Order: sequence, then structure tokens, then C-alpha cells
Amino acid sequence: MTDASDANLMERVRSGDRSAFSQLVDRHKDAMVNYLTRLTGCRERAEDVAQDTFVRLHASASRYREAGRFSGYLYRIATNLVRQEERRKKRWRLLAPLLAPAGSNGSNGHHPAPEAQASLLQREVHDQLHRAVAGLPLHYRVPVVLRDIEGWSYADIARLTGWREGTVKSRLSRARQQLRTKLLPYWNGDSHHV
Repeated sequence: MTDASDANLMERVRSGDRSAFSQLVDRHKDAMVNYLTRLTGCRERAEDVAQDTFVRLHASASRYREAGRFSGYLYRIATNLVRQEERRKKRWRLLAPLLAPAGSNGSNGHHPAPEAQASLLQREVHDQLHRAVAGLPLHYRVPVVLRDIEGWSYADIARLTGWREGTVKSRLSRARQQLRTKLLPYWNGDSHHV
């Protein structure tokens, strides 16, 4: 049944047919990875996003309604995942200056990096931030991740956690202060103590 339409396969996926889902993946995976490679500039990242795309497709199969646009639906999922990832990265970049000590340019005491080293420096800053956030107690880590990285509103975080909005804001403020303290040695040029 390899000549079944995408719509027929999705109908079968909705009823729990795993082989139909495998056929959809086999049919679209190469084109999806190629699209995402061009979109992201990295084949390895594209493969990860493609896998996430198919996971999301499967999870949303019960909500899918055929309108003759299966490919558009699939590509929209993939594109939205890339957008979400880009927004997260942007938030990480925006978070770094918030956590740098006053008067610091966030360059770890070095002069601005040449173009060839800029991405390496950016990756190092991201890694330091990631480790510092991961080291926070969970009740501080949750609001930082949801607000500063995922972009959630205070109200949405409060609903998820069951905390008052004031508690969310307070914990976020304390978390940011702890992050500034943790990252101070790094901003001052001593990355071994983060």
C-alpha cells in the first residue's frame, strides 16, 4: 500500500496504524531534512528538527483535518520548530547581558573577537549560561526557563506552577541575581569557577 495518499495514511495513523506513520516518514523524511538543512545551515540540526517534526505530526494526528495540504501542514510544523528554537537562542543571547555585572561588556575581559572566533565565543557564553541555569534550584530554574528562554507570561507561569504572579516575579528576580553571582567569575575572566 505504498501508493496510498498522504490523506489516507494520516487517516490510518489516527486509527493507530504504525505502518502508515512509517510510510509517511519514509515518504517525506529526505525532502524534510533537505529543507531543514537549507533553513538551518546544519544537516545534524536539520535531522534533529525533522525527527521532532515527525514526533509532533504523530502527536497531532487526531487533530489533523485533510484539506489537500498535508505537505504544507508538515512543513509548517518544521518551520515553527525552527522559529521556536531561534527565539530560544535569541532569548539566551538577550539573557546574557542581563546577568553580566554592571560595566561589563560581556566579552569575558577580551577585546571583541575576530569574525572567525565570534561564534565560538557566543557558544562559550551560551554554555556558561546553560550550566549556571542548570545549577539553580528548581523553584528558581522554572521561572527563568519559562520566562527568559521560552517567553512565557507571568500569568501563564503562575497557572502552570500554582504560584501567585508576585511569587513568580520574586523568584525570577532572585534567580537572576543568583545567576549574576554565579557568572561573575566568568565575566571577570575566570571561567573555571562557574
